[in-house]
Parts: sequence; structure tokens; C-alpha cells
Amino acid sequence: MFNLLWQALIGLIVGAIAKLLMPGKDPGGILITMALGVVGSLVATWLGQLVGWYQPGQRAGFIMSVAGAVLLLFLYRLIKGKPVNA
Repeated sequence: MFNLLWQALIGLIVGAIAKLLMPGKDPGGILITMALGVVGSLVATWLGQLVGWYQPGQRAGFIMSVAGAVLLLFLYRLIKGKPVNA
């Protein structure tokens, strides 16, 4: 139970730092920011294992988690694009 709460808290911090590093208009409040941090950590772990930085069972560290969250924000903005005004 406490492990899940700890991961959620770290996810919130990672997501908030990622949003600070990439300022702009992004959707969501505290829950989306928390999810951004958690998913960013999962992406960083997956990519790290893919290139051989992490062994199976190892997780990404704090800095790489922030980098993963920044990557997710970048991809979101790339896919979202700019709205076309009529």
C-alpha cells in the first residue's frame, strides 16, 4: 500500500518537473500530472532496457524518469499540433 502511494508521489513530482521544463498549455490537473510522471518512468525504463542501460528488473532513476515524461509531453504536443482557425 505504501509502495503505491510512494510511486504516486514520485510520479507527481516527476510530472511537475517535466511540465516546468516544457512550459506551455498542457491538459490536466494533479491526476494527469501524476500519470505523466508514472508513465514517463515506465517509458524511460522500457527505453533504457531496450538500449541496454538497465537490466531486466531494474527501473529508471529519477532523472531518466523526468526525461521520459518530457519525451511524452513532446510527443503529445507533436501529435496535437496547432488548431486551425476558420
